[in-house]
Order: sequence, then C-alpha cells, then structure tokens
Amino acid sequence: MNTANKLTMIRVALIPVFLVLLYLDFEFLCFGILVQSKYIALAIFIIAALTDVADGLVARANNQVTDFGRFMDPLADKMLTFAAMLWFIEVGLMPAWLVLLVIVREFMVTGMRLVAAAKGRVIAATIFGKVKTVVTVICIIAMFLSLEDWMFIVCWTLIGITTLVSGVEYFIKNRDVMKLDM
Repeated sequence: MNTANKLTMIRVALIPVFLVLLYLDFEFLCFGILVQSKYIALAIFIIAALTDVADGLVARANNQVTDFGRFMDPLADKMLTFAAMLWFIEVGLMPAWLVLLVIVREFMVTGMRLVAAAKGRVIAATIFGKVKTVVTVICIIAMFLSLEDWMFIVCWTLIGITTLVSGVEYFIKNRDVMKLDM
C-alpha cells in the first residue's frame, strides 16, 4: 500500500477514536488545566482532516493515484464529516434536515459518478465540491469551539449553501451523463 493510501486508512482508523472520545465525555487535569475529551476529539478530527490534504499532495507528487485512493479518499471524508454531524444532531447542535441535505447531495453525486463510470467517464471533483469540503470541515471545527448560537447558524448556513451550490454545479456540468436512454 502506498503512502497516500496509508494516510487515507489512518483517517478512517481515527474516526472511531474521534467518536469514542466524544461519547465518553470525560475531563482530566493536564499540567493544571482542565481538559475535556471533546477537545481531544476535536484534535483527532483536525489530524484526520489534515491527512486528507496530505494524502492528496503525496498522491499527486509521487504519482500514487490509485483506484483504491479514488474510491476510499472521498468515502473517508464523508465518514469523518458525517460522524461529526451526526454527533452534533445527537447533542442538539445541528438540525437533522441539514445533515439530510448533505447526505442526499452525496448520494446524488455518487450515483451520477457511478452512471458516468458505467459509460466510461470519470467525474472529477469540482472546485465547489472542494470548497464544500473545506467549508464543512472549518465549520465543524468552529462549532466545536463555539458556544454562541449565531456561530452555529452561520455554520449551518455555510454548509447548506456550499452543499447546494456544489451539488447543482455537478449536475449542470455533467447533465449529459444523466440523459435517459430510450
């Protein structure tokens, strides 16, 4: 397994660690500072998110782009962000409708990619798709660090808008893929 794929697998392996730390919800003293497990979970989330950046750079720099990476890298991203979003729903900090919007968009884009692949075409990530991922990760981090209602509303709005815009962009750019065969 190449380095880029190893980084992707590290990201996947960090997801259960992230969730366990969130659900255990403990505190401890570290050098006289009271630390909550959710902040350790946040650090794990950030490290996992950074492996996404690293594996992309490593894969392109070392020509390590593989079918496994093309499949697993976006799946790992979705698993990480969905894990955080579902926890936010559970603790009452994110509306379920927003996460449903994100999930529906992901299924629709993935479905379109599968149809395109069956036709011998690859649909690459778009700039708005990448922006959506970055905005979502930044908003998740901001939501962990914030106690202010306005910050949550700003983050929900940004996630919703980037999800919609990137989904629409995929379908407009690739509408020929979805033409009905009659």
